[in-house]
Parts: sequence; C-alpha cells; structure tokens
Amino acid sequence: MKKHRIIALLLTAILAISGLTGCKSTENNGEQSAVLEKIAGQAPAASGDTLTYWAELNGNAASVKPRFQDVPFFQEWQKRTGVKLKFIQPPSNQAKQALNVMLASGELPDMIEYEWANFPGGPEKAIKDGYILRLNDLIDQYAPNLKRYLSEHPDIDKQIKTADGSYYVFPFIQGDPLLRTYQGPIIRKDWLEELGLSVPVTIDDWYTVLQTFKEKKGVKAPLTFLSTPSPLFGVENGAFVGAFGVKKGFYLKNGQVKFGPIEPGYRQFLALFREWYAEGLIDRNIATVDTRTIDSSMMSGRSGASIWNAGSGIGTWLPLLKEKDPKAEFVAAPYPVLHKGERPMFGQRVNPYMSSGGVAISAKSSHAAEAVRMLDYGYGEEGHLLFNFGIEGVSYTMKNGRPTYTDLILHNPDKLAPSQAIAMYSRASYFGPFVQDVAYMEQYYMLQVQKDAVSIWSDTDAETYMLPPVQKTERESAEFSAIMQDVTTLVDEMSLRIILGIDPLESYEDYVAQLKALNIDRAVAIQKAALDRYNAK
Repeated sequence: MKKHRIIALLLTAILAISGLTGCKSTENNGEQSAVLEKIAGQAPAASGDTLTYWAELNGNAASVKPRFQDVPFFQEWQKRTGVKLKFIQPPSNQAKQALNVMLASGELPDMIEYEWANFPGGPEKAIKDGYILRLNDLIDQYAPNLKRYLSEHPDIDKQIKTADGSYYVFPFIQGDPLLRTYQGPIIRKDWLEELGLSVPVTIDDWYTVLQTFKEKKGVKAPLTFLSTPSPLFGVENGAFVGAFGVKKGFYLKNGQVKFGPIEPGYRQFLALFREWYAEGLIDRNIATVDTRTIDSSMMSGRSGASIWNAGSGIGTWLPLLKEKDPKAEFVAAPYPVLHKGERPMFGQRVNPYMSSGGVAISAKSSHAAEAVRMLDYGYGEEGHLLFNFGIEGVSYTMKNGRPTYTDLILHNPDKLAPSQAIAMYSRASYFGPFVQDVAYMEQYYMLQVQKDAVSIWSDTDAETYMLPPVQKTERESAEFSAIMQDVTTLVDEMSLRIILGIDPLESYEDYVAQLKALNIDRAVAIQKAALDRYNAK
C-alpha cells in the first residue's frame, strides 16, 4: 500500500485523505456518569456565561461574511435563546484536520458541529473516549421540541442513533422527499440549440455533445465536475459511472451490499473517462476542481456541462451569466444511461438524516444543559421559522399563513445570489440543527429550469439501490474505518492514474486484487451486518 502512496506523483493531494487519529483523552465510562451528575445540578440557565461553538462556516455564508459573529442569523439565534456564543472556526475545507488537533489537545468547546457519523470508530467511540456526550437523558430532560419530533417520526429516530441506541447529535433533517434530490448534470441549452443538438441522454449522446462543444465552440474543458474533498467527488452519486450499473461507493443490489470499484462496470467507466480525458473532453484539472473553479468555468464559457446543484449551480450561474450574455441558458440533463429508453439506476438522493451539520455537546462542557436548550430551539415552531426563513419583517413575511421570502433574499439589492442571501439570515441553504422546510426550496428555486431540474434528476431508481444510514457497533466502526482509509486512498489514486493515462487500463485487475488484500470484502460484510440490524429494528 505504501508503494502506491509514494508513486502518486502530481496527485499527492489525494493521499491526504485520512481519518482522524481518534486520540483517546480518557477511559471515560466513569467520567460520563460524573459529567451527567454535574449537568443534573446545573442551574436552568447560565446567564451571562459565554458558550463556545466549533464549526466550519458554510461557503454560501463565508463568501459574504467570513466570520460567524458577523452573520445576522447567528446574531439572532443568540438573541432569541439568550445564549452568548464564542465561535471557533477552522480554516475552510480543513475541518477534519483541525478537529483532530483539537481533540488531541484536550481543550474542547461546548458544542462541536461535525460529521460525527464518520468519526473513526463511530460516534459511540467518540462518546466512550470522552469527547462528546451521550444525549439520551439530556434530550429527555431539556429538549422537548426534538423529543416530540422524533416520537412523531420513528423512521428518522432510528437513523440518528448509534447501534447501541445512543443519541449523539442534534441532527439536520430534510423533512420532505422533494428536498432530498438537488443535484445532477447541467448543460448549456443555448449551445445545444446553436449546434443543432438535443439534450444528451445516453453515454454516446454525451460524447457527441462534448466533442462538438470542443470542436465547434472551442471549449477548453467541455465537462467539469467537483474533485474536492476527494477525487471524482462529482460523480459519486452516479453520474456517468452509474450508466455501467455501479457507483463509486457502497450500494444495494438484490438485497446484497456491493462496492462499485471492484465490480466489472467500474472498469468500463474508467475506460470511458480515460478516452474522454485523452480527447480533452474532461477538465484537464480533474484532480483539483473546487466549487470556485466550477463557478468560473461555467460562467466564463470555459466549460459547457457540469454536475452540480439546482440552487448554487443553475440559480447562481444563470442570472450572472445573462448579464453578460442575455441568450445564455442552462438546462438539466437526465443521469446518463448506456441505451436509450433505460431508466438510470443511480442519481443524487439523500436520506432524511444527513450526518453533515450535526451538533454534538462536548464531554468537557460545564454548560451542557444550556447548550441542549439552545440547540433544541431549532426544532420548535419559532426556531423552525428562524432556521428556514430568518427574521420576520426582514428576510420573510407571512402571506396567507405562509412564510414568504422578501426581496432582500430573492432580489438582493447588493446583488447577492439567493443562496448567499438566505445564508445570511437562515441556515436553509445548507444544514444545521433543525428540520429543513420544503417551502424554502419552493421559493429558493425561482427559475422554472430549477424546478424542472429536480423533477428530471429525481427520475431514477436511486432509492432502490441506496443504503439507509446504518449504524455500526464501536468495534465494527473501528475496523471498517481502518479498512476504508486505505481502500479509499487506493480507489482514488488508481482511478485517477488510469483516467489520466499514467497506468494502463489493464492495471485495473491488479488494483482489484490489492483492494481484496486490503480486506474490502470484510468492509462489505460489516455494512451488511449493520444493514441487517437496521432492518430488524
């Protein structure tokens, strides 16, 4: 394995993919009990005290106000709850590394917003190692809003607990099926019409379109997509690779857990992208494309197609592009298939509970009860409005009993995109400790092309093949994380090496053998065991 990390050449950034060290601060079964006893004796409020809150600021907000304390939403949340916050903000895209350093130091804030489901060993290990609190008793005593919501939604309740039954975060929940698909292929409609082309459906259609964009329009990077935080990230939901009956990660097929990169269809996908890259149809910077690169490429005409969001993609690009080129148009394309008439197996689709945006309470906090009350606010009626729509009379008004965004949001006088303006006054355009409201999306998607896009991208069988948010035991999670750290590194490295032409396509068989040696079959078995437990609940 070390051999392959060394020979990554220009792709060394890939090899930074790693989990947290999971450094242990205590053997803490006794400490957990002591902390809970201390919480029980806390006063109802710690008036005048300042709680600390660790989180990475979402890009929609950071592009306008780079510090939490300057964002109106976070000012209003503190005002409403009477809790003062001091924000600890890691550098952009470095949350995992920064959290690792912080945990090792033992200096922990009161609240930590992180994807705890991905913690090495799982959230149960984070609890047992004395990093975060088990929240069951705290939610029962101090979080009536979240407790009520979970009792009314037992299907979601089982998604947010560990295999041992522990609540560990105040979760972000997408409360309506319409909210769960928001991403897919996007293409320049005006260019298609100019060149006499139709919206591509099959892989062959896409080849024709991208080749024509390059030859007839002189487009330098016909297809661009995200490659951060990991290579090929933009296709992980099934775009292009799904046409070959696989995904880049785990999925279900006939009740069995599969891992796409060891299936024959993945070799076919690599062969396709290898050819397209060699012909200049894919962005030459495939290993380093971030959101700013996509924005720049799609708005400048450097690229004509991408895989991105209806909101921060179409909704952001089109108004700005039309200012320079009134004829410019984007349109959503369906997830590609091999043969016309086939229905896409895969496409972007998320479960109601996403691990992103979950807020845990530190085991070191002396204000845990107060933190719980503050976090519970987002699940109540007033908090629901604040987190989804912002401040009444400023960012929304009530019309016929419905919260309606004002022009400050939808037609911002400072030329902010709706996603940016929403992020100033609410958290609806990204995530957080609340239940997302579908009325946000219905207004946020101002353009008909955005509404059409969701319908087009949803027309897949993704729901049939996706894994539910299964929870592993502490032992399973530790073993799974150790396996997947090496597996993920090898998949990313070798996928790019084959696509870029550094290694021959024939090296794929050797690469599968290496994945087998890294115990990928054991990782599949762990996923299956977790799935069986989940289904038995």
